[in-house]
Amino acid sequence: MNLQESFQRVKNASKTVALLTDEQRNEILETVASTIIAQQETLLDANAKDLARMDKSNPLYDRLQLTEKRLEDIASDMRNVATLPSPLGHITKEKTLPNGLRLRRISVPFGVIGMIYEARPNVTFDVFSLCFKSGNACVLKGGKDAENSNIASVNLIHNVLRQYGVNEDVVTLLPATHEATGEMLNAVGYIDLCIPRGGKKLIEFVRDTARIPVIETGAGVVHAYFDKYADLTIGKAIVNNAKTRRVSVCNALDTLIIHKDRLSDLGQLCQPLAEAKIPVRIYADEPAYQALNNVYEPSELLLHATDDTFGTEFMDYAMGIKTVSSLEEALEHIASHGSGHSECIITEDENNARVFQQMVDAACVYVNAPTSFTDGAQFGLGAEIGISTQKLGPRGPMALEEITTYKWLIEGHGQIRD
Repeated sequence: MNLQESFQRVKNASKTVALLTDEQRNEILETVASTIIAQQETLLDANAKDLARMDKSNPLYDRLQLTEKRLEDIASDMRNVATLPSPLGHITKEKTLPNGLRLRRISVPFGVIGMIYEARPNVTFDVFSLCFKSGNACVLKGGKDAENSNIASVNLIHNVLRQYGVNEDVVTLLPATHEATGEMLNAVGYIDLCIPRGGKKLIEFVRDTARIPVIETGAGVVHAYFDKYADLTIGKAIVNNAKTRRVSVCNALDTLIIHKDRLSDLGQLCQPLAEAKIPVRIYADEPAYQALNNVYEPSELLLHATDDTFGTEFMDYAMGIKTVSSLEEALEHIASHGSGHSECIITEDENNARVFQQMVDAACVYVNAPTSFTDGAQFGLGAEIGISTQKLGPRGPMALEEITTYKWLIEGHGQIRD
């Protein structure tokens, strides 16, 4: 079967998933979640084959890896999605015109959502749960690195769908080839919305190539600004968590911006980074380098920043440090080097916090909290299909409401227009 036929089958199947009741969809999601736990050995075996092909020093290794704990979290997120209110059938606007016409704007599925992602096998289950709950079919295009994991995951989902008599084409996994990506991005009339989730190169390629609608997600060049009036204890915890919790995710910290009057605290602020399981390499500008020299040990972890340091999404145990003389200078740096994903200020000054919130142009803006919270599940959305960094349409964590659209229902009784 060629991909054109696959796209047609998904399109046909999308009409059936929208007809299921919310109770039916929830029951199926609960069953898939239970099956993930019951068949975790199968999923881990498939994942082990993928991991064996990747160097453990590759920052993507952590993204690719599944563990019993991560599978439990995936199942838990899916159960959370099942408990959420349906996003469908909501009347978002309603009025009656003077001529008697009754207008209602009602939420409906997109139809078919295409997802392109890299070494992230958890995305397979997250996308399925959100799309299925919202009445959408999905076309999945995973990377070669996670091919075995994705095949095992989709096979599990298909087995559950068959148990319930649901057309398994509502979840279709494409071959892990560049050719499949090209055909997917040109599937006009079949795929209603494409969401790329991965690094900057992938997102730019999809945006520049696609002939179908695209929502940009993912690439995160993330900053934390340690203000002149910041609390050191709070700052140490935030910087450490934002940088070292999981370095391969898009909400991880890339650049610490510090006010020049707080350079004397920089050694203590960065101390937890040197003590991490894998110590963090720091690329510091000259003032920060001088403040950390002979303080941040071992010395090979401290390097001079280069022209490429700022604006880089490291996805590794590495971080830049930029020194500024004012909040305005910090805001200018973020405006020049940020990606519109997540930004943070650490301060006890309420006015500075308010100005930061107003002036930073990003999907998620934090005050005295780490950017690691930028996550659909953490926001109480159940799971996420991605973090949108664009302004047209959804912005920030995209969950159920963000993958529905709407249509107008108009009811009359013979009215005609003059």
